[in-house]
Amino acid sequence: MFHYLQTQNLLHFLRKSVLASLGAPDEWIEKLATLYWFTIEIGVCREEGALKAYGAGCLSSIEELQNCVSDSSKKLPFELENIVVTKYPITTIQPVYFVAPSFSEAKRKVREFSSQIPRPFTVNYNPYTQSVQLINKRANCVKDDQGFGK
Repeated sequence: MFHYLQTQNLLHFLRKSVLASLGAPDEWIEKLATLYWFTIEIGVCREEGALKAYGAGCLSSIEELQNCVSDSSKKLPFELENIVVTKYPITTIQPVYFVAPSFSEAKRKVREFSSQIPRPFTVNYNPYTQSVQLINKRANCVKDDQGFGK
């Protein structure tokens, strides 16, 4: 049976995926694009033993949704080293899906993968200001406790 995953979790995952590309070298961009395809577009995971689609392409197409949970499509383990080198069609139903053991595990693995990207700065999303902060030096980091306790 198909169930929607929590919207906030998916939006957080999407935001982190996009932030991962900022400052990434060219050789990582194609890997990130492929990872984006197999997660944000056609992502599938298991939750409580059932296959669940979380990718927008699966959720927006009844044919894709039926295919991703059917026995007729190929399901492979969610292994990033295989995902990032897999070619995929963008105009037809997918022949293969990478199934994460859980949505949490997919997020963890993508976060781990993203942390390996060599870049000249770190990025952080500030939900209060809805802005991206670039941190390129230790001096740019401001302690949150300044001004308290005076």
